[in-house]
Amino acid sequence: MLKLLRIVVTLPAILFLIIGLQWAIDPDGAAESLGMPLLEGLALSSQIADTGAFFLGMGLMILTALVTANKAWFYAPALMLAAAALYRITAWILHGAAFAPDMIAIEVIVASLLLIASKLLAAKP
Repeated sequence: MLKLLRIVVTLPAILFLIIGLQWAIDPDGAAESLGMPLLEGLALSSQIADTGAFFLGMGLMILTALVTANKAWFYAPALMLAAAALYRITAWILHGAAFAPDMIAIEVIVASLLLIASKLLAAKP
């Protein structure tokens, strides 16, 4: 059971790393995979840096959590994913953005998995 959970938590970590690296290597493809246009100028710099760092950071934090068994490393990416889901809902309600139930579901599910992993996979004090 714990081995399966470790594998299930590793999969989004690897995916997040790939997406983060894609922002550095192929930002047009990375933007397209998230349903966004590639911006220009300073906005392009922010888009690549912020989005790439978001995904790369989450992937590295999840892998660090799995390697160190330190529960604190599970919390940060869980918080980031939950915040992303909250901001998607806010964008829909307050700013007329398209509702993104598939993306919200993934963010909530992975955040929940990370919180479960923090309880079951972290070293006991």
